[in-house]
Amino acid sequence: MGSLHLLAYGNGFCGRCDAIFFSRDKTPPPPGADGVARSWRRQLLGLPDKPVSVESFDVVVIGGGIPGAAAVLTAAQLGQRVALVHNRPYLGGNASLEIGLSPRGIIGPVVEKISKRTPTGDLKARQLLEAEPNVTMFLEYTVYGTVVSESKITSIDARDARSGREIRLSAPVFIDCSGRSILGLLSGAETLYGEQSRAEYGEGMAPAQGSNIHHGNTVFFRTEDADSPVPFPAVPWATEVAKDFCDLSGQLIQPCFENGPGPKVERTENSPSLQLPRRMALPLTHFWEYGQHLDPYTQGEHIRDHLLRAIYGTFSNVKTNNPETYANLELEWVAFIPASGGYRRYKGDYVLNENDIRTHRKFPDAVVQNDGAFCLHCGGDAKYNFRLKFWEWDNRDGEPYDIPFRCLYSVNINNLIIAGKHVSATHVAGSNMKFMGNGGQHAIATAVAAQLCNKYNTTPRGVYKNHLGELRAKVLNMAGKKNRAEESHL
Repeated sequence: MGSLHLLAYGNGFCGRCDAIFFSRDKTPPPPGADGVARSWRRQLLGLPDKPVSVESFDVVVIGGGIPGAAAVLTAAQLGQRVALVHNRPYLGGNASLEIGLSPRGIIGPVVEKISKRTPTGDLKARQLLEAEPNVTMFLEYTVYGTVVSESKITSIDARDARSGREIRLSAPVFIDCSGRSILGLLSGAETLYGEQSRAEYGEGMAPAQGSNIHHGNTVFFRTEDADSPVPFPAVPWATEVAKDFCDLSGQLIQPCFENGPGPKVERTENSPSLQLPRRMALPLTHFWEYGQHLDPYTQGEHIRDHLLRAIYGTFSNVKTNNPETYANLELEWVAFIPASGGYRRYKGDYVLNENDIRTHRKFPDAVVQNDGAFCLHCGGDAKYNFRLKFWEWDNRDGEPYDIPFRCLYSVNINNLIIAGKHVSATHVAGSNMKFMGNGGQHAIATAVAAQLCNKYNTTPRGVYKNHLGELRAKVLNMAGKKNRAEESHL
């Protein structure tokens, strides 16, 4: 038997490995992740070639963020057998323990319950859903396929990240709360991507020309002072991205407390950063943002890695440029899951726009209200591309506005309902509707709609046309009294 040499290289900075394959056969494994490679992996793992069908459900919800958890809880309480498919071990999405943002927008009783935190910082959403006998959760499962027939999704396929096991879930109604329009991409639903032009919807805040530019992703972190000096190695691969940036403000102090100050090395009076508008000098977490010009579906790893390099490089700059003051400084926590902004939205029977929000347009099918400011992120600082160039925060009149039900279902996939930051809206309107509390309100309406679809054997559009009064009455009863989260940064 020959000798074995295992070669490993790592610098301790967020390294990861998908799998290690040992074989006496000198034939290399299939490259990539196409069908041939997947089939080879299944054979090695003893898995079947096709997804295993599990029990059917009344409703399948994709995405376990605040909207997803709210949809599942509401549907279960309405007597529906619900499956939740979520690609992480923790619930909450951008509010989860892995990221830690606090919900903004309209905060009603349902969102308030699921977003409360345990002593560890985790949300209570999981405890609430585990206590519901009508709920089955598939955590750490990623949806990768759909079966569509006659403009309806009949089933979805999902893969377990740990075992590679693939399952098929069926239901008459599906609710996409992924925030990524993932079911839309997989099923052929019509979507909107990037920015719409000013002329398209007559929006004053929209650019003159439409584009594929969208909101980016953010990786959160926090620093602390140790009791003794903390060494930090040279990281040229990181300072290549950070350049000479020396400001560690915008930290997540702890889950639910973002926008914290941080150590920095003051610049000279000639520094361009000193001429920034006042709002750009605020210590906001989302100013660390990248990926606005990239495809988040295929370049997500690169976006995350670029932000990690920016953080480690900036940390190195701060310690190197002021070693006496920051000798004891250390990185206490760096997230490995980025907070994601909005980029692709569904097209529904109605597309909400900026003017609808500003004028408080009344809709006959209004089912919930949303609240908050227009929050547009303009990426691509000329020198530091991991920082926002500008940030538009418009509080408008500060009053809630109505969301029509027609924004909460797909225009062409007849059993697909939607909640969260990817609902049917323009880029400008979506910058207001995207807040997690707002998405929780959408979710309540979608859960009620799903129950009515099953009750009357109809589609979401059928509910709009024939059962709107019952939908609105039930949503009002389930949503309860709403509170408005304090949200102004200015």
